[in-house]
Amino acid sequence: MPSPYDRLNGEDERRKKGGRKKSAVSKQAIDIMLAVAVLVVGVAIGALRGGLGGNGSGSADTGSQGSSSSQSASGSSGSNSSSGSSESGSGDATGTTQQAAGDAQADLAGSAKATDVLAHLAVKGRAPKTGYSREQFGTAWADVDHNGCDTRNDILSRDLTDKTYKPGTHECIVLTGTLADPYTGKTIHFQRGQKTSSAVQIDHVVALSDAWQTGAQKIGTDNRRRLANDPYNLLAVDGPANQQKSDSDAASWLPSNKSARCGYVARQIGVKRKYALWVTSAEKTAMGRVLSSCPSQTVPKDSTGI
Repeated sequence: MPSPYDRLNGEDERRKKGGRKKSAVSKQAIDIMLAVAVLVVGVAIGALRGGLGGNGSGSADTGSQGSSSSQSASGSSGSNSSSGSSESGSGDATGTTQQAAGDAQADLAGSAKATDVLAHLAVKGRAPKTGYSREQFGTAWADVDHNGCDTRNDILSRDLTDKTYKPGTHECIVLTGTLADPYTGKTIHFQRGQKTSSAVQIDHVVALSDAWQTGAQKIGTDNRRRLANDPYNLLAVDGPANQQKSDSDAASWLPSNKSARCGYVARQIGVKRKYALWVTSAEKTAMGRVLSSCPSQTVPKDSTGI
């Protein structure tokens, strides 16, 4: 039987255990309360942030509009800057074009060697003929120099000798004349008429179709019109020889009159230089081969003013 002391000790132990349990429970409760408090504070902060976010959303809309305005302003500024750059670039491009034009004029002043000018021409493959038509080069034989006479008659008048003119045309319409044909070396007596006029034809030294496929697509309507009517690119020649040539370049056709080949090729080079046209690799090789027999050949002087 337990003694009173033992009972007291037991009671004391139970009280201690009870105290420890209560202490543990109290501590656990405090921990729970702290956790709840933290959770509540977290929710409150979240709600507060959410509220601020809502206001921020309005600000974001405003900010978005501001951003839009900023982008617009920035875009506008960028556009202006870009425009400025573009204008600057345009100015540079214009300067480059003007420089190129100046260089071309210098080359066509009559002193530049054809081989040197040929070396400056771009070499590219032939572009597609898609879209080509004679109309792309304007009205045939237009009066581009505004002298009151069409281009065909201007060239006939320039290249024929012993000419006669239709009365009342101010020496424009050529009726008869004599041609020393550069392509064949023959002498041709020209007489205007439905069945006889074709004996002498006006050749585009750089054929318009060839020009179209070597850069003329990109030079603009006005320049194409100039090219088609430019006396620098036109020669009065034997009709059948002109038909045989068709739209060939130097790689596929040369005058049968070998003594005329150097001048012919040099003129083609001058025309391509003047109008920023390119040559194909085969064409350049053919031109170089011809010029190897006449290394001092210069490009013909361009005094047309067109």
